[in-house]
Amino acid sequence: MRLEWLVSFLAVVDTGSFVAAAEATHRSQPRISMHVASLERGVGIPLFNRRKRPVELTEAGKALADHARSILREVEATEAAMTAWRGGARGVVTLGCHPSASAAFVPHVLREAARSSPDVRVVLVERSTLELDEALTGGELDLCIRPVKPRPSRVSIRRHLLWAEPLVALHPPGHPLSELPDPLPVAEVAAHPLLSIGRLDAPETGEFESYQRFRECGYELEPVQATNQPQTLMSLVRHGLGVGVTNSLAAQVADTTGVCVRRLEGGAGRRVAVHWDSSRMLTAAARTLLQQIVQQPRPDGTEPVPDPRSE
Repeated sequence: MRLEWLVSFLAVVDTGSFVAAAEATHRSQPRISMHVASLERGVGIPLFNRRKRPVELTEAGKALADHARSILREVEATEAAMTAWRGGARGVVTLGCHPSASAAFVPHVLREAARSSPDVRVVLVERSTLELDEALTGGELDLCIRPVKPRPSRVSIRRHLLWAEPLVALHPPGHPLSELPDPLPVAEVAAHPLLSIGRLDAPETGEFESYQRFRECGYELEPVQATNQPQTLMSLVRHGLGVGVTNSLAAQVADTTGVCVRRLEGGAGRRVAVHWDSSRMLTAAARTLLQQIVQQPRPDGTEPVPDPRSE
């Protein structure tokens, strides 16, 4: 029984198809099929019901999947244990991050990484949430820090929740909303032209937390303009193009001169997590950086997540 057979087998389990497993592991589909067939010959029984779409595990396959995950975890733990003998983890880790967390959180992570793991080189990639999802599933990133919503496109993506933060509305001084106390009711904000994060031409934008908050209150957030850059959003608001709706961290890291930042009604609207693809084994350097990210204090103005491992 070879480890690569187990990796291919679990990729099919996590993605639901041999085609998707091939894409996730950067292997050809025939190779994935060969690995699974070799594994089935080795154990002597079918592991998948191939007549189902997506393919389903047999009862024996379910049992083997649990053991396979344990085996790969032990392999990773063994590799990690050897880092002390090598003098620490070393290598290159590509870390993706969305703009507001990149400004408020990542510098602290990089400083700690440089102090405690000097042989780990971190390459920072800053992109929008949707672009980060594409980069992670495509194998361009080892880890990425991004909001939980919209959900990643692959079921093999795992996460550790880092913090929660409220949603805020942005308006110029003297705006009619200035007369209302915090938190601002969604109904009052919805009465004005709106500016939001995301892309107007991307249907996934509707899954962002701000859109869901409006939907929960019986309104549809239909922005006149959208952007992924906090500073651009501030400028649009400053120039009177509409009321901005975003996460509080984005307002915290941007220049808010000439802009009032007001909390929107409801609890913490955004949750942020560090994500990785479980269909690819993390290197010792990536695991070291992941641990440093999880242990880093959350940014000022954010709120703790009750159980970061609950999802």
